[in-house]
Amino acid sequence: MPSRTLTRASGALTALAGLVLTAAATSATATAAEPAADSTSATTAAPIVTVAHRGASAYAPENTLAAIDTAREMGIDWVENDVQRSKDGELVIMHDDTLTRTTNVEEVFPDRAPWKVSDFTWKEIRTLDAGSWKGEEWAGARVPTLDQYMKRVTQNRQKLVLEIKKPELYPGIEEEILTELRKSGWLSRAAVKNKLVVQSFGADSIKTVHELRPDVKTGFLGTPAVADLPDYAAFSDQINSNHGTMSAEYYAAVHALEGPHGKQLESYTWTVDDPARAVELAEWGADGIITNKPDLISEALEDAGFGVAAE
Repeated sequence: MPSRTLTRASGALTALAGLVLTAAATSATATAAEPAADSTSATTAAPIVTVAHRGASAYAPENTLAAIDTAREMGIDWVENDVQRSKDGELVIMHDDTLTRTTNVEEVFPDRAPWKVSDFTWKEIRTLDAGSWKGEEWAGARVPTLDQYMKRVTQNRQKLVLEIKKPELYPGIEEEILTELRKSGWLSRAAVKNKLVVQSFGADSIKTVHELRPDVKTGFLGTPAVADLPDYAAFSDQINSNHGTMSAEYYAAVHALEGPHGKQLESYTWTVDDPARAVELAEWGADGIITNKPDLISEALEDAGFGVAAE
């Protein structure tokens, strides 16, 4: 499967020119060739990762197995999902805390308003159609459990950004998710090093994950004040922000810090479906782009001169 993990390639030619000029020119001339030392050089920059948001959700029903299969067919390594908990304790893949937008729950259970995920058992949720809202061709797609999802991601040889959705509604969900990840083989040394990020809008939730499994890579969803970033860096490896809040200066502030594993703090930026905007964010310093249209975004980054990195 071709990788869609990208690295900043801009500046490579100017870097070569700078070396030649430095050998024969004065310091003033070397200063004129300063772009050669730009931090976007392919030899020094961290990879840029294209992440399929809820799977390839522009093309297939979000958070279904079909969505991650579609991402795989596009050659996308990384997918993102959302995890919640049913009434009887099953971990399920669902973004909203109600079932109405992406299933036919109102038709199947008309008297169960407001149709919250936590008010339905897994036996009930598994009967719902989670695909028809996206198109007739997806009719019959089901809401997967976390166990089912992990088996498919493993089968597809993909990597995962797992979001703990609204953890305040589900006390103890962090430990339950980690237990499921362990059973699925996703807490091995190789997995936690190379193919897993656990993120949430809940800072306390991410702190809990870090306390329970300090080896797991974590991400905080939001844009904290620059002055507060050191506090987040104590328990989070990433600051994953809405693209409308980002600037080159904010990326620089993030990158100036080290996360809990002693590595440079990263930033995956969401949700970016405009190719030109994705290129702009990459040039500013984004480490990852989370998108509903991973095919278009990865292609745009490559066309802009961002080469495919070795895995």
